[in-house]
Amino acid sequence: MKHIQGYVLLPQPIEEEAYQMLKAAGLEVVVAPDPKPETVAPLMKGAKAVVLRTGIFMDEALIKASDDLWTISRTGGGVDNVDLKAATEHGVIVTSSLGVNASTVAEHTLALVMALFKQFFLLDREVRKNNFKIRYKNYPQDVQGKRLGIVGFGRIGQILAGYYHPIAKTKLLAYDPVLPEEVKDRFREIVDFVSLDELLAAADVVSIHVPLNQYTRNMITWEQLKKMKPSAYLVNVSRGGVVNEQDLIKALQEGVIRGAGLDVFESEPIPEDNPLLTLENVILTPHTAALTDECVVRMATEAVKRVIALFNGEQPEMIANPEVLKLEKWQHLKQA
Repeated sequence: MKHIQGYVLLPQPIEEEAYQMLKAAGLEVVVAPDPKPETVAPLMKGAKAVVLRTGIFMDEALIKASDDLWTISRTGGGVDNVDLKAATEHGVIVTSSLGVNASTVAEHTLALVMALFKQFFLLDREVRKNNFKIRYKNYPQDVQGKRLGIVGFGRIGQILAGYYHPIAKTKLLAYDPVLPEEVKDRFREIVDFVSLDELLAAADVVSIHVPLNQYTRNMITWEQLKKMKPSAYLVNVSRGGVVNEQDLIKALQEGVIRGAGLDVFESEPIPEDNPLLTLENVILTPHTAALTDECVVRMATEAVKRVIALFNGEQPEMIANPEVLKLEKWQHLKQA
């Protein structure tokens, strides 16, 4: 690797394995004391690359603060904490670790689904109150025969389908208007591809797996929740803004749906006065679906590999704004 005038900026620390990869590649690394914009902004000046976690939004002001920013490499699969338009306008290649966390997130989703059907959270709470007679209420349900509706049938949705179908032994439902027909054909034996309204009306549990963007924000509101079965559950491990949180709270409070499993929220960390914290028919996890020991190392090391590839004159994988490659400054990049 030729000498690079500039450094790799980490607004938040990354896993040691990934950090050592940067050092082994001969790159200078600067770690911000904290991920606040006012802390990170002065450090952007000499940054050639940013390895980005979720603790800060990379807006245009931060991007412009660099003398010559080459890339923003997300450790996660989404790029919703990057101003993609501004990055593209400034010639910055934005990449993500899309798919690296897919099996881990699918596992977390399945665990939430199973916990809802089996009511583990309720049973655990009651046993701790010495209410052993709760066993006679028959709150748990069989999973066999219960239809899972997957909204967004990308990598995570496909893996989840493979996990869930052998347990449920019934066809799943999926809604994904942009999924190619050839991909659908691979799953038609176990999945019925339907409209969103059909999925909501027929599913016993609905699981959300779409990115947050202008088309998916508030995709699930009161109108959609009312179409679900009163006995159905909603699981969201994608992004909080996909589901209108106030409408969901109302639906949970009024018994429009039976319960929910949520890993993501409109505001994170979740505010102390959020009514979700007082509801007993919801399981809450702190945006941790991908945060296993193994997965965070994979996500960080993949993000670092893409930075190193770019610094070696190679086109990195998983580019979120491929149109930027048309710029003259990137014409030298070799296909990996």
